Amino acid sequence: MITAGDFRNGVTFEEDGNVLQVVEFQHVKPGKGAAFVRTKVKNVITGSVVEKSYNPSAKFPSAFVERKDMQYSYTDGDLYYFMDPETYEQVPISHTELPDNFKFVKEEMICKVCSYKGKVFTVEPPNFVELVVTETDPGFKGDTATNATKPATLETGAEIKVPLFIDQGETIRIDTRTGEYMERA
Repeated sequence: MITAGDFRNGVTFEEDGNVLQVVEFQHVKPGKGAAFVRTKVKNVITGSVVEKSYNPSAKFPSAFVERKDMQYSYTDGDLYYFMDPETYEQVPISHTELPDNFKFVKEEMICKVCSYKGKVFTVEPPNFVELVVTETDPGFKGDTATNATKPATLETGAEIKVPLFIDQGETIRIDTRTGEYMERA
């Protein structure tokens, strides 16, 4: 059990059948009335974020969210298969459980599969990936002078904006959290 007075960023707990994670918290002691804890909590299953206030003595059962490194193997229709590197067990995950930034993941990459009580609710791709640009307009000499960008298609099929000097066939590094070009690899 965990009390609201013990809340810290990243703490997960159960409330009304939902698994919540503390994103932000603040202990408030007003001049009049009782103290309370103002929080921003994220539902780890649905991803929704809400602001709530709790009595510091309120108790909640703590929730354990398992994050396991697994290798993305292949896709078969709507199912994406991940392999446990220790047991070599294949785990199928529906495309509805995958986040938008999964478009930067290619086969053989290691991702974190997040589950609660054995039910997978999301997959976290690596923070940075290196991918080959498969299609983009050609660059010209002197294009490094401005911060202008152009669209580029990557080997996974994802489209991002890259600087004008990037050519087709180059390997670039991408931040999967923001979907932005970082640098040449």
